[in-house]
Amino acid sequence: MLTLWTICWFCIAGRHGGVSWHYLKQGEQLLFGQVGGGGLALYANHPELQIGPVSFLTAGLFAPFPAAVGERLAEATMSGLGMYMLVLIGRAAADYYLGTGVNHKRLQQRVLIAGLAFIPMWVEVSVRFAHLDDVMALFFTTLAVRALVRGRAVAVGVFLALAVDSKPWAVAFLPLLLALPRPTWLRSGAWVVGLVAVAWLPFYLTHINTVAAAHFTIPNQPASSLRWFGANDPVTPWWDRPAQMALGLGLGALAVHRGRWPAVVLLAADARIVLDPSVYTYYNASVLLGTLIWDAIGQRRLVPWVSWIALISLYGSALIVPSDSTRGLIRLAFAVGSAAYVLLWPDRRTRRGRGGRRNVTAAIPAQRGPADDGTWPPPQQPPGPGPLYATGI
Repeated sequence: MLTLWTICWFCIAGRHGGVSWHYLKQGEQLLFGQVGGGGLALYANHPELQIGPVSFLTAGLFAPFPAAVGERLAEATMSGLGMYMLVLIGRAAADYYLGTGVNHKRLQQRVLIAGLAFIPMWVEVSVRFAHLDDVMALFFTTLAVRALVRGRAVAVGVFLALAVDSKPWAVAFLPLLLALPRPTWLRSGAWVVGLVAVAWLPFYLTHINTVAAAHFTIPNQPASSLRWFGANDPVTPWWDRPAQMALGLGLGALAVHRGRWPAVVLLAADARIVLDPSVYTYYNASVLLGTLIWDAIGQRRLVPWVSWIALISLYGSALIVPSDSTRGLIRLAFAVGSAAYVLLWPDRRTRRGRGGRRNVTAAIPAQRGPADDGTWPPPQQPPGPGPLYATGI
C-alpha cells in the first residue's frame, strides 16, 4: 500500500520536479574542480550553497548519466529511501517495545497510518524540490535512531556526524547522543567531532573566507512565523540562525532529560520552521519524520494523529490558505502546540529500573553487540515481536 502511495505521489510531483537539483549539480561540479572557483574554495566563493560536502559527493553518483536521466534516477532513489526509512522506524519501534506487551499488529498499523501522512511530504523534498542534502540528513538521522534503539553508541555518533556533513542544520539532532548511557557519551561524541572536522575543516583552513558562508542571508518571506515575533526585516535577522540552533538543541536536551528522546527530531524541526525566514514546503519533511518517530516510538495510540495534524496544518494550509500572515500563524501554532504536547503531556509509559526505582530516562533497550563495540550490556531477551518485524519485513 505504501509503495503504491509513493508511486502515486511520485507521478504527481514528478511533472514539475527537480526544482533545486541544479544546486546539487553545481556544487558537485565545483567540488570536483570541473568548473572554476571550486575545490576547497567552494563555500568561500559560493556561500549560497548551504549544502554539506557529503551531499555533493552523493550527487556525484548520478553524474555519469545524461542530465535528465541522472535527475530522475536521483529522485527515484530518494523516494525509495523514504520507504526504507519507514521500515527502519518500524523495526526500531518493534525493538524498543520488545517484551513490554505491545500488540505488534497494532504497531504495524500505526506505522502504516503514519506512513501515509509521511510519504506526501517526503516526495515533496525528494522529487518536487530534489533536495538531496535534506534527504541525506534525514536519512542518516533515521539510521542514528535505529542504532540508538539497538544500543550501537558508536554508530549513533557516526550517523549523526554524516547528517551534519550532509546539511549543517542537522546539528539540532545531536541531543540524541544524550539518550545514550553516560559511559558511551565520550566515544560517541568523539566520532561526531572527528567526522564533522574531517568534512568541514579543510574548507575553513585553506580559505578563511569560508566563515562568511555561515552568515549567508535569505529573504524573510511574508508567510514566515518570524513576522509574528516582530522580525519584519526583508532578509534573515542577524540573530535568527543562532537562535534557531540554540532552540533546537535546548528543546532536544530537555526532551531527553524528561525521558522523551523520540521527540528530539520533531522538536528540532519545530525550531527550524518557526524561526526560519523561508517557508518552502520541503521543510515540512523534517517535521513529518519527527512526527513519524514520535507516533511510532514515543506513544502507543493506534491513530498517529500528530502526523496527520502536521500534514493537514502545514501542507494543507500552504495549498488552501491565501493569507501569508495566517499561514505563518498556523506554522507557529503547530510548532508551539506540538512541542508542548511531546514535552508536557502526561506519560504513563515510564519504566522502572532495577529494584523498582523509577527510570525517568526510559532506558534504551540494547539488543546486541559486545561491550567493546560501543554498546552496553543487553537485557535478557524476551520472546520476539510479531511476524512482520520479526522477519525483517
